[in-house]
Amino acid sequence: MKIKKIITLLTLSLAGFTTTHTSAKTPPKPNIVVIYLDDLGYGDLSSYGATELSTPNIDVLANEGVKFTNGYATSATCTPSRFGLLTGVYPWRNKKARILPGSAPLIIDTKQETLPKMLKRAGYQTAIVGKWHLGLGAGNVNWNAHISPGPNEVGFEESYILAATQDRTPTVYIKNGNVDGLDPNDPISVSYKKNFEGEPTGKDNPELTTMKWHHGHNNSIVNGIPRIGYMKGGEAAKWSDVDMADHFLKKAQTYVKNHKEKPFFLYYALQQPHVPRTPHPRFVGKSGMGPRGDVILEADYMIGEFIKTLKEEGILENTLIVFSSDNGPVLQDGYYDDAMEKIGKHTPGGVLRGGKYSLFDAGTRVPFMVYWKGTIKPKVSDALVCQIDLLASFANLVGVDAEPTDSQNILPALLGKKKKGRKDIVLEAGSKTSYRTGDWVMIPPYKGAKMSWHSFVESGIDMEFQLYNLKEDPSQLNNLAKSNPKQLNKLLAKFESIRGKDYSNIKKK
Repeated sequence: MKIKKIITLLTLSLAGFTTTHTSAKTPPKPNIVVIYLDDLGYGDLSSYGATELSTPNIDVLANEGVKFTNGYATSATCTPSRFGLLTGVYPWRNKKARILPGSAPLIIDTKQETLPKMLKRAGYQTAIVGKWHLGLGAGNVNWNAHISPGPNEVGFEESYILAATQDRTPTVYIKNGNVDGLDPNDPISVSYKKNFEGEPTGKDNPELTTMKWHHGHNNSIVNGIPRIGYMKGGEAAKWSDVDMADHFLKKAQTYVKNHKEKPFFLYYALQQPHVPRTPHPRFVGKSGMGPRGDVILEADYMIGEFIKTLKEEGILENTLIVFSSDNGPVLQDGYYDDAMEKIGKHTPGGVLRGGKYSLFDAGTRVPFMVYWKGTIKPKVSDALVCQIDLLASFANLVGVDAEPTDSQNILPALLGKKKKGRKDIVLEAGSKTSYRTGDWVMIPPYKGAKMSWHSFVESGIDMEFQLYNLKEDPSQLNNLAKSNPKQLNKLLAKFESIRGKDYSNIKKK
């Protein structure tokens, strides 16, 4: 009897060990949420040093997750960064990855590897809520019929988007390829070349506007706001600008509630603080900095409410959240909205130089944090990380293969388990590129203006090579190119091995 009892106990122990061992080896796949803001700067959050703005809800993600001090978008403008985020490919490899009009065709090849496609192979449900700006259709879109290809053809099972930006036509939401709320008796027409007969514009009818345009934004007027591009019809489908943040939040919350039983990937792309900055009345005046400060506080509130939903649905501890921005900050970007006049002591780029459109570091170094309650331990990390690395890193996390891209598997750094991320990165602003490795950044010589006339941001462009040590000189004030030619040549050789030698608009003699 004793031998029989011992065998039984051993069998039970081994069974328990096997179950525990298997469970430890294959934990349940976490939900993955990427929260992406638009034009948010490195210094715009209190968790990143802002003293004039308080962002307590976003700060939870930073202070209770891994807060990166060297986190990068791939580009200093929106469309290219979004392309890099979803494809894992440097946007400078795709000549069409530039700031797109609202009528542009889709720039992601439907056969191309994407973050949502990869996660679908791992059994994930996939969705996008918010800003798209990667083109729709194949050209000459009929907005009154099903629009394809779009997000649904590159991996997203569900999509609820604005086609481009809040300041561009068409000013309607698109749900799974169809304009939401469209009245077929009032069809939509969109043009980026000429106005439709009888339609007022910001340029010709300033008396009909409630927001004054500064440059470019003087075409069709919707909700009192002059836009880029012309539009006619679709009155019932037009969005309410002041309600946009609440609208997208509700869509994101509903998706979570309806898909919580299985792992999901949600790309939640908020429109703030891009122009036109249109805070809901309950946020107007809250920041003391005008609409730009107000919409940052509005975005913080929306993110807090979204996190609250994850908690109420019982899935917060099984949800990995990545928070970042598509590029650096800009104050003046098309409208007179007191952003420059009311900035006060606030520094949107923190100690960094430049901003949106710039080759200087504030153009691409942005808030970047990874939060997974109960799994990731709070940490500040200096690891070099980039948004293009989410594809390879998450493929490793969920145990599937991803097609080769520029994306690198830096999952240990993203989870705060290793101090090192990627070794180097090629960054871009417009069609121009720079190179960072370690603490060093090199900007090749380019022709062009040193200051953007419309945004009042330093471009980072110079006819001479620029070399900076970001650890010693984060504000990039001391160009070491002439005093340290050995380091410059070392970086240039590495840069050209990735980028090639045909990168400059200056003809070599």
